Amino acid sequence: MTGASPRPAVRLGDISADLARLRRRGFLRRALSLGGLSLLTGCDLSTHSGVDAALEAMLRFDDRVQAALFDSQRMAETYPASAITHPFRFNAYYAEWQVRPTPDHWQLSVGGLVRDKSPWPLPALMALPQQSQITRHICIEGWSQIGQWRGIPLHRFLRRIGADLSARYVAFRCFDGYSTSIDMASALQSQTILALDFETRPLTPQWGAPLRLRIPTKLGFKSAKNLEAIEVTNKYPGGYWENQGYDWFAGV
Repeated sequence: MTGASPRPAVRLGDISADLARLRRRGFLRRALSLGGLSLLTGCDLSTHSGVDAALEAMLRFDDRVQAALFDSQRMAETYPASAITHPFRFNAYYAEWQVRPTPDHWQLSVGGLVRDKSPWPLPALMALPQQSQITRHICIEGWSQIGQWRGIPLHRFLRRIGADLSARYVAFRCFDGYSTSIDMASALQSQTILALDFETRPLTPQWGAPLRLRIPTKLGFKSAKNLEAIEVTNKYPGGYWENQGYDWFAGV
């Protein structure tokens, strides 16, 4: 369990408001006129491509605003063990491809702007200092539940591999084909962890074995499962859902 922060916790109870904000594409299509979008973005909205460009511009503007408002010292709310949801619903379960056994000889690859690019086998990761958290997982699909995770604080891991902490992005690639990325400030926030355990037991495939990102200050699709590679970069990496129109920052 992480220690209490002297700063106020981020209250995550008003999930419907967060989801409404994040479903911006549908809202804009219904609520804003073409003329209004044109004024806001300067785009030619006479074609579908123009509307898409306007919506993309609005999403990127929203990302910049969220990043500017983000405070790495503010903690997501933590909960007592009695608040843990049982059974906890795992997201994105597609038996034919999502839940896979860990590849033989799995290692976590690191790359980009880091001093030490040596891969990390699972025993080496398990030997690093870890911390536990009981936090709320908020899914963009409209549900949230409270769970317990334990893992390596990402900021400690990045320092351990000699990452350039002034770089803009940390990207994550998964062996099931998924990917996502976060800003460096979010990567260095103390509750962002590389999770090895769920509810005090090693991760199983549906929970993201052998290693997953757990970041309670963002929507659940940012907490990538089944990690195989981390890259520190200044080039915008995007991600699986982000490249299809989801907010990239995705804060809660």
